[in-house]
Amino acid sequence: MTALRQNISDSDGGKAKNASKKAVNIGLFFNIFLALSKTFAGIFGHSRALLADGINSSSDVIYYIVVKIFIDIAHKPADEKHPYGHRQMESIAALIVGAFVITTSMAVFWDSVVDAFNIFSGEVENSGPAAYVLCVAAATAVIKAFLYFFTKRTGERYGSSVIMALACDHRNDIFSSIAVSIGIIFSLYGWKWFDPLAGAIVAILILKTGIKIIMESSDELMFTVPDKKLDSAIRGSALSVRGVLRVGDIKTHRFGPYLVANITIGIDGTLSVTEGDKIAGALEKQILESIDGMIEVYVHFHPHSLEDANGKMNKSAVKT
Repeated sequence: MTALRQNISDSDGGKAKNASKKAVNIGLFFNIFLALSKTFAGIFGHSRALLADGINSSSDVIYYIVVKIFIDIAHKPADEKHPYGHRQMESIAALIVGAFVITTSMAVFWDSVVDAFNIFSGEVENSGPAAYVLCVAAATAVIKAFLYFFTKRTGERYGSSVIMALACDHRNDIFSSIAVSIGIIFSLYGWKWFDPLAGAIVAILILKTGIKIIMESSDELMFTVPDKKLDSAIRGSALSVRGVLRVGDIKTHRFGPYLVANITIGIDGTLSVTEGDKIAGALEKQILESIDGMIEVYVHFHPHSLEDANGKMNKSAVKT
C-alpha cells in the first residue's frame, strides 16, 4: 500500500487538480459567452441550426458547473474509507456529461425535424437566416478549436477521463459549427429547409459524442481486460522477474488515472510457499515500477506443472 499512498499524495495531484479546474473554468467562461451569442443570434437571425447549437452550449454550461463540483471531490486525499482516493468521481462526472449530451441531442433533433416538417407543409413561413449568423457560427468553430486542443492536452497530461470527455465535446462542437455554417450558407441561397436539416445533423453528432463518453466512462468503472498494448507491457515485465515461468489471466481496474491489476502466474511447483511469496513480491515491485499509473498489484501464483495439467492458464505467456 506504500506505493499507493505515494502516488496519491504526490504533488502531481495538486497540479492535476489546478490544471483540471483551469480547463473547466476557461471552458465554462467561453460556453456562457457562446450560449448567449448563439441563442440570441439564432432567435433574431432566424436560424434554427444556430439556435440548436446555442441550446447545446447552454447545456454545456450546466454540466460544466456539475463537473467543477465533482473535480473538487475527486481530488480529495485518500482516507480510511476510500484507500484508493476519490478519483473515480471523475468517471462518474464523465457519465453525467454524457447523459447531458445525449438528452440535449434528442431535444435538438426533435425540434429541428418539427421545424423542417412545418416548412415543407407550409404551416410556418421561414424567411431564412440573416447573414450575420454565419459569422457567429464561424467564430464558434475557431473558439472551440482552441478549447479542444487546450483541454485535450490537459486531459492527456494528467490522465483525467472527465477532462478528456470535455475535450471530445469541444471537438464535437467544432464539427457542429461547421455543419451549422454549411446549413446557413444553403439557406441564404434559398434552400431554407437546409437550416433545420443542419440542426438535425448537429443533434446526431452530439448524440454520437454522448454515447462514446458514456461507454468509455463505464469501462473505467468496471473491471476490464487490459488493451493489447497494456497487456503486452504487463506480461513482458512479469516474465522478466526471476522465477516467473508463465503469465495467465490479467485483469485491470481504473481509479481515475490510476490502475490496479490482478495477475495469475505459474511458478516452479517444487518451491515452498515462502519462496513463491518472494517471487510474487518481486513481481509486484517490478510492475509498480515499470507500468505508469499502476498503484496496486495482486498476484496469484500456482504450480506451473499443475496449471499445465488442469489447463487453467490457457492463452498465457510462457518464459522460454
